[in-house]
Amino acid sequence: MKQKLQDLIYSAAQNAFKKGNLPSGDIPEVEIEEPRADAHGDFSTNIAMVMAAVQKMAPRKIAQAIIAQIQDQQNLIEKAEIAGPGFINFFVRPSAWHPVLREILDADTAYGAVNIGQGQKFQVEFVSSNPTGPLHVGHGRGAAYGAAVADLLEAVGYDVHREYYVNDAGRQMDILATSVWLRYLELGGEEFDFPSNGYKGDYVQDIAATLRREGGCCPGDARCCPS
Repeated sequence: MKQKLQDLIYSAAQNAFKKGNLPSGDIPEVEIEEPRADAHGDFSTNIAMVMAAVQKMAPRKIAQAIIAQIQDQQNLIEKAEIAGPGFINFFVRPSAWHPVLREILDADTAYGAVNIGQGQKFQVEFVSSNPTGPLHVGHGRGAAYGAAVADLLEAVGYDVHREYYVNDAGRQMDILATSVWLRYLELGGEEFDFPSNGYKGDYVQDIAATLRREGGCCPGDARCCPS
């Protein structure tokens, strides 16, 4: 819709120049914005104010000259009005959006897809949550952001490889398992010096307590796991 309005405004400005309503044919690039307030329409442009120095006219007069030459053959605009020092506000007809809705429905999940990437390989690494400690909202946020970025890159034509780190193996996991086992034994009355490199967080004790409460069995505890 923005592109259609840009074309209409640019053509209108050129026509205004050809008819002598604007003294200069130097027409700048048309910028379209969405106003913050609904009362200012669906779209707005400041082209009249941008052109004022070149045209040597008041922006509101430039805006009037442009509006007078708009040829809306597709019947997109319900009304166009001048606001403030020379903004042109456009109110779009609801029916103007119908073709867009049909296009979205016809394309389904492929709507908006393009081929900017042209099959170039792109790797996205994300999450990397550490299972040796409690998960937090940051891990969920990283998962959502990473997945969204990967999906967007794929939608514009990149060959995306998702590297989803979980870190569920190796030395840290061995230390976690040992820490839980030792806390489990402590809950059974065992006394010993807890290793300095063990995980001392409350969550380790919670896991151990859950295992004992639910009748879990830890290898090495003869009272729980008789041979």
